[in-house]
Amino acid sequence: MASPQVRYTYEDYRQLPGDGQRYEVLDGELIVSPSPSRRHQELSKRLQYQLYRHVEVEHRLGEVFNAPFDVILSEDNVVQPDLLFVATSRLAVFSERGLEGAPDLVVEILSPSTRARDCGRKREVYARFGVRELWLVDPERDAVDVFERVAGDLAATGTYGRGDALASRVVPGLRVELASVFA
Repeated sequence: MASPQVRYTYEDYRQLPGDGQRYEVLDGELIVSPSPSRRHQELSKRLQYQLYRHVEVEHRLGEVFNAPFDVILSEDNVVQPDLLFVATSRLAVFSERGLEGAPDLVVEILSPSTRARDCGRKREVYARFGVRELWLVDPERDAVDVFERVAGDLAATGTYGRGDALASRVVPGLRVELASVFA
């Protein structure tokens, strides 16, 4: 006889040990990921710098956060995107627990251990809860796949490589020269 599957909630998640692992909850399932690689962190740092400078320093468009930072989409969906942006008009979605709702922009940097989940299940969760734009950064291809909210889903709208400039539709005026990110 099969035992019933445990469904994790935000309260269960809060009780997890601070052991350096990266935990997330997707549709009640506890996901554990290893620490990211050096390359992953280099890309994250470069993208965060450009987002932070444009959003918070130069234009005061909202706030940018990097992982680990809890995004509580529902009681059984808690994620930690690599980077996120929330527009000024929506800053009320922040609480002491983290972000209580969908970011406007999510950036996920793919790793061998997270690639399939980030491109599939996690993208579906982001779509379901209203993320407006998703960037999947692929260190193996030096490329960014962009997805935008269309008819309740996140639809692929373009792939940008090392020689391209990536403009966001949800962050006004943001233009990221990918040569400086994939340097």
